[in-house]
Amino acid sequence: MSERSEQNTLAAPRRSSAPDAEEGCALQLRGVRKTFRTAHGPVEAVAGIDLDVGTGEIVAFLGPNGAGKTTSIDMMLGLTEPTAGLISVFGKSPRAAVEAGEISAVLQTGGLLRDLSVRETVTAIAALHRAKDRIDEVMERTNIVSLARRKVSKCSGGEQQRLKFALALLPDPRLLILDEPTAGMDVAARHAFWDTMREDAVQGRTVLFATHYLEEAQDFADRTVLIGAGRVLADGPTSELRAMTGGRTVSATLPAELSMERARAALETLPNVGSVQLRGRRVSVTGPASDAAALMLLSKFGAEDLEITTPTLESAFVALTGAHR
Repeated sequence: MSERSEQNTLAAPRRSSAPDAEEGCALQLRGVRKTFRTAHGPVEAVAGIDLDVGTGEIVAFLGPNGAGKTTSIDMMLGLTEPTAGLISVFGKSPRAAVEAGEISAVLQTGGLLRDLSVRETVTAIAALHRAKDRIDEVMERTNIVSLARRKVSKCSGGEQQRLKFALALLPDPRLLILDEPTAGMDVAARHAFWDTMREDAVQGRTVLFATHYLEEAQDFADRTVLIGAGRVLADGPTSELRAMTGGRTVSATLPAELSMERARAALETLPNVGSVQLRGRRVSVTGPASDAAALMLLSKFGAEDLEITTPTLESAFVALTGAHR
């Protein structure tokens, strides 16, 4: 049973008080835990998360399957109540923030009536939010005007995600939470989606998104939070998390007359070298000393085909969570 399916069997969550919000903070989690009762005993899906998200940030929320991402998002939205800890959205409880239209979400599954047209769907939800004046604006912004007369059941997965995005924008929320927001979209639609998100962030909207596209987080998130086993494993600028795997890698092809072992020994004397690997005439040096390694390879050894690569977010993800794609 999925995390969300398990939650849907629970009683309606009670309201909880929210901690005082710090100035400029959109979302706060303090000591948040969630335990589910199962036939095999209690299962702790979230084991104590502390998190602050500032106004206007775009934050990627990453972790392997079972890490607690979906449960955490459901608690941020007030769909389920923490077993322990407090959550604040602009100084309010999640439920109060939802009712005030300050937080919206784009979730992976459900939430659409298949027999309605796209425009009928937007119109119905706009009426609930008293936002009929925003219908045309959000449809244009999410590029679904051409789908207006199409039934939801005839829309592709990516088109349905764009429709959900439009619905989430209707109340003009200050915080937007996205769970796999571009699932099913083609490359062009994904880039258009994130261009819109960047524009919104510049105007002050806060965005937190969970995704399995690590390259998406790397390209579009200013900050990345990695979670595993219900805990925060790393939290910081995306560029810094990439560097946590040991720095850049410098690779080059050495001349045939050069002793490979001599080259290895010389490279290993450089400060802050993480590793030196040999494959045929190709040598790779990983670590913070990339500039010094490149200089030695070119000027001392006369190496050719020099290549310098930076670590990816995927390598950091694997190193910190132990998960493999």
